[in-house]
Amino acid sequence: MVGQTTREDGTWFECEACGLLFDEKESARQHERTCDAEEPTYIQ
Repeated sequence: MVGQTTREDGTWFECEACGLLFDEKESARQHERTCDAEEPTYIQ
């Protein structure tokens, strides 16, 4: 499930499995389909 968080620079969508943040909800949904639930090895 994609979470939504507000930071000082805007609204972000978060993969609840690994915590990776996305600026578009659809990007976060696509990521979650293939997420292995480990911490991300890169920052997007």
